[in-house]
Amino acid sequence: MGNPARRLPLVPLLLPALLLPTACTAPAAPPPDDRPPPNILFVFTDDHASHAIGAYGSALNRTPHLDRLASEGMLFQNCFCTNSICAPSRAVILTGKHSHRNGVIKNGIDFDGSQPTAPKLLRQAGYQTAMIGKWHLRSEPTGFDFWKVLIGQGTYYNPVLRTPEGKEELTGYTTDLIADVAIDWLENGRDPDRPFLLMCQHKAPHRSWEPGPEKLSLFDGESLPEPPTLFDDWSGRTTAAAAQTMTVERHLTDRDLKLVPPGNLTEEQLARWNAAYDPKNQAFREAELEGQDLVRWKYQRYIKDYLRCVDSVDDSVGRLLDWLDESGLAENTVVIYSSDQGFYLGDHGWFDKRWMYEESLRMPLIVRWPGRIEPGSVNAELVQNLDFAETFLDLAGAPVPEDMQGASLVPLLRGRTPAGWRESIYYHYWEYPAVHDVQRHFGVRTDRYKLIHYYGIGEWELFDLERDPLELGSVHADPAYAAVVERLEAELARLQRQCGDTDPQAPLSVYTQRGLRQRAGQVELARVPLLDGPEGEIPDEPDPTGKPLTVGARCTPRSGSGVLMAHGGEHLGWSLYLLEGRPHFGVRDNGVWVEVVGERPLPANRAVHVAGVLDAASRLRLYVDGELAASGPGQLVGRRPADPLDVGSDSGSAVGEYEPPLAFDGTLEDVRLYWGALDQEALREWAR
Repeated sequence: MGNPARRLPLVPLLLPALLLPTACTAPAAPPPDDRPPPNILFVFTDDHASHAIGAYGSALNRTPHLDRLASEGMLFQNCFCTNSICAPSRAVILTGKHSHRNGVIKNGIDFDGSQPTAPKLLRQAGYQTAMIGKWHLRSEPTGFDFWKVLIGQGTYYNPVLRTPEGKEELTGYTTDLIADVAIDWLENGRDPDRPFLLMCQHKAPHRSWEPGPEKLSLFDGESLPEPPTLFDDWSGRTTAAAAQTMTVERHLTDRDLKLVPPGNLTEEQLARWNAAYDPKNQAFREAELEGQDLVRWKYQRYIKDYLRCVDSVDDSVGRLLDWLDESGLAENTVVIYSSDQGFYLGDHGWFDKRWMYEESLRMPLIVRWPGRIEPGSVNAELVQNLDFAETFLDLAGAPVPEDMQGASLVPLLRGRTPAGWRESIYYHYWEYPAVHDVQRHFGVRTDRYKLIHYYGIGEWELFDLERDPLELGSVHADPAYAAVVERLEAELARLQRQCGDTDPQAPLSVYTQRGLRQRAGQVELARVPLLDGPEGEIPDEPDPTGKPLTVGARCTPRSGSGVLMAHGGEHLGWSLYLLEGRPHFGVRDNGVWVEVVGERPLPANRAVHVAGVLDAASRLRLYVDGELAASGPGQLVGRRPADPLDVGSDSGSAVGEYEPPLAFDGTLEDVRLYWGALDQEALREWAR
């Protein structure tokens, strides 16, 4: 590949990569070898779309401080998230692992703070670490010498911060206050003899886009440009695109539109708020708008408030950059700006994120590293938030664990593309059914094409980004693209094998005796075939996070109760077991247990095939000798269980409603675990 670090005119978000110039310049000369490890300042926002940044060619707003950062550093044109939603993106950045590996596949899951993270490894390398602002991972932050974080989403005004010592209430505008706390730690809290990692993470510009007191009238009297797809009818895509609930037209609330004020303002704040919004609200009521005129009014109200929040973020970045200059630390501090994913600014008629379409898939990423990065350079390689943890460690000269799944961006920052750099990226979104009704999907994106599979409804999309940069019409069914579909399907399967996230609709990966652990002495594992998973790789502990699965075995019980297979414990997991002769199959997530139970006890001392299925629609099915014995509602497992996978007992805390270990007494044969929901014909064949 050519060198992507080149001095280019900055381009709009949707300019196809293949139209970019190919000229390049030499990277900046490296600093002296005795330069100490750099400080790392990571400024992170929530829902800040790249196309709302001046340096990315925004037609809507100006961001002078972020633009300064880009002019003094490197702007990444093709940075993408692995899962376009808040908490999962943060977990990926901390761990350098895909959502199914770090356990946070969707919002509302407690992040497992015991797992290795970049901040923990930086501490081992001598760094002082701090987390300030929006955490949004439910569990207590780990790996930080100092932390003050918002509770949940936090509020735009007068936030309550969680600290190791308890809660702390502050008065003021949250974006400004987060910058205050960050600067105070830099000035008074850190050890000046140690390098630092400071993660300064803002709530803004997350919904419901409440501007700061100094920004309430910004853009008043202006009519901001509408996106060309504001009135998109989604006719060129799958049924999923039309079934969402995130339109500017129908789904913005009165609070989103500022027809009612926030509920936690001080009297002074409320007076300023009403002075700014009451006249606008009165004018709207008098206008009695409808149809497209009403949509246009809602868009203007939404986009102006969103950009007012961005303007406060930009101011906070300027304050931090000024502090670095004044303190003398700028020359040896790497400043990184990014956001957890992109966002729809009326594009396709939407707000929010979640989709694999460009506006939410793409993340801003701007990095300044004086003396190492060519000022004003632009990088066009495919990078992801999966690469951030590895980059932090590489900047510090710390080793990168082999099980991290991304790649350090340091060579790119220095103007060099390593041989074999990725030519495609993998994406997987899980949070359905949930707010905004975006179907689960995964896909692959290359420099030109994007293939998306909505596996819950069995539909596909293919976009040619060179010919259709706005992604208005899928060409998946077009015979002219048949070879492209075939090639991308193969690439998608390769990426899923590579990262360990197999297609939940296909039983590609089979775990049997070679990958399972016998925990009970009295169980006999007889005639178990050594069937392999993809490319012959069988991990010791398979990961059921967010996956449909099929488990089962042929059993000859000598007593009426016992666990055939179980994975997990009292918080989450699944179990297939017998109780007083009756077969049970159930799933636990966030402590909630659901199961299905066969009506008839199994005969003693006779071989019977028992299997449980958890499908993509979160339904449980139980089969005995290939025939359906019970079915009912279930749930997918939210993250990887801490307790091990067991055959013949439940050796940790109980997954099901029984006393562990509930050891099976008898013989188990042909023990299998499939990723995917086998149909009845396949189960009958297995039971023969």
